[in-house]
Amino acid sequence: MDWRERIVDVFGLKRSMIALLSMVVLVGLGEKMAERFLPLYLLALGGGILSIGILNAMDNLLSALYSFPGGYLSDRLGTKRALLVFNLIAMFGYVIVILFPYWQAVIVGSVFFLSWTAISLPATMSLVSRVLPENRRTMGVSLHSLVRRFPMALGPLLGGLLIGLHGEESGIRLAFVCALILGLVSLVLQQAMIEEDPRRGRGEKRPSRLWRFMTPALKNLLVSDILVRFAEQIPYAFVVVWCVKNNGISPFQFGILTTVEMVAAVLVYIPVAYLADRGTKKPFVVVTFFNFTIFPLILLFSTSFPMMVAAFVIRGLKEFGEPTRKALILDLAPEDQKAGMFGLYYLVRDVIVSGAALAGAFLWEVSPEANLLTATACGLLGTLYFWIYGRDLGAAAPVSPSH
Repeated sequence: MDWRERIVDVFGLKRSMIALLSMVVLVGLGEKMAERFLPLYLLALGGGILSIGILNAMDNLLSALYSFPGGYLSDRLGTKRALLVFNLIAMFGYVIVILFPYWQAVIVGSVFFLSWTAISLPATMSLVSRVLPENRRTMGVSLHSLVRRFPMALGPLLGGLLIGLHGEESGIRLAFVCALILGLVSLVLQQAMIEEDPRRGRGEKRPSRLWRFMTPALKNLLVSDILVRFAEQIPYAFVVVWCVKNNGISPFQFGILTTVEMVAAVLVYIPVAYLADRGTKKPFVVVTFFNFTIFPLILLFSTSFPMMVAAFVIRGLKEFGEPTRKALILDLAPEDQKAGMFGLYYLVRDVIVSGAALAGAFLWEVSPEANLLTATACGLLGTLYFWIYGRDLGAAAPVSPSH
């Protein structure tokens, strides 16, 4: 085996994986050029602070509601056909926002384009599980997460430049035009390269039935994850507001901060995946939860650009054990319904967390301090819960639905 074959083997770079990673770059670039600045766009179109809270809460709620149907359709139709449907849905949302420059239209359009990541994630994770052996899944999920960071870093920079050149309203509309074009290119590429799924047609459409086969270890992780996501989602939509409106950071500088975050995440993905496949997984998840917890606290005291750079490094390190957590969900899921179980996990988690996102708007109106400190407290509870009651989930065996 020469060095090229070795690289392909270690990173699982099969044809379908290459297509998946290409799709992640193309769709993600368009998505992050526009979506990252949606709070500013709502304000520019006349929406108030509450409209930002509604958008963030809806994002979480739709992520939950779409995740299970996304998993079901992936199991039922196969990954290739399901991704075709999901891309068309997102592109329809972009068209609405492009044609109708009203904040109400942004809310309506976001019902469709905010769904892409949530509705497609079970399908993409199922594809990773299908094309890679079990001892490569953490690496495969980590590679997927790593590649996602490139458009997440570059997209806000390009979006910030468009805003700088054309203003907040016109610049963000142009970003949506770019997202539509990139989505179309991605659709053509994925349909040409992804192999058909021979196991399609076995989707479980009853969440209550799948819930019975979720292991206690996975449920324990779910409880901790919910609390930690409170820490992320309470201030999430207001991070850009805190930086740009409260502390005078320009949109382009905010793009730089997002790039710093992505670079920090990229640097830890591969070494952590290598270690997680060979040792205990709990420490990596604990470190991840801790970084989720301290980011809003550090951000609270970040009133200058250099301090914000440090805060966003911490925000990037919250990805430390995220691929490990996703790989564990796949390992614990029934072999022929991995997408459905993955979707069920996110359904339960995000339905609950969506309430925290809306509460973030009311907390922000009380004060930014109330928002950020409440987020920190929720993260601390989740981290301590998993530290005390969690265990190495890699040792748990999945329950088969046939038993």
